[in-house]
Amino acid sequence: MARVIFYGKPGCKGGTKQKVLLTAAGHEVVEYNLLTEPWTVERLRSFFGDRPVAEWFNRSAPKVKSGEVVPEKVDEQTALLLMLQDPLLVRRPLLQVGDRREVGFDVEKIDAWIGLKPVDESFREMSENLMNQDLQSCSHSGDRNHHHHQQGGCKHHGEEHQKQGSCSH
Repeated sequence: MARVIFYGKPGCKGGTKQKVLLTAAGHEVVEYNLLTEPWTVERLRSFFGDRPVAEWFNRSAPKVKSGEVVPEKVDEQTALLLMLQDPLLVRRPLLQVGDRREVGFDVEKIDAWIGLKPVDESFREMSENLMNQDLQSCSHSGDRNHHHHQQGGCKHHGEEHQKQGSCSH
């Protein structure tokens, strides 16, 4: 079992599902707030590997959705500077196990990397259900009662879900 450093957004429904899946697989999840972490250009860059710059971005970030930031038109250095100024632009979660770092929650990739099979039979059905969900994008996209607001929060059935940024991963 691995010790997974998990940089996410507190209270995000999708991030909670991701952490449950990791924990059910027997991993120790050490959570940090991506939005308040004191990032440097070099440290943040280390999570993106050889992915194209456009894949570094949270597609549901308010500045991306409004068109203020167009990920396909941003170079590497500009992207990193924008993300340091506005961490909501960073695709979530950022994951680290040992020296390896990744961005996003691609279930197949993470399963091949550290394993996502439940350690206890009682978690099997829940884990299979979570693994069949899209854990990379906003987990509320099919919910007609879900609305992203200008400050980037989410509301569900009249309840405020997030105070900062969108819920996407």
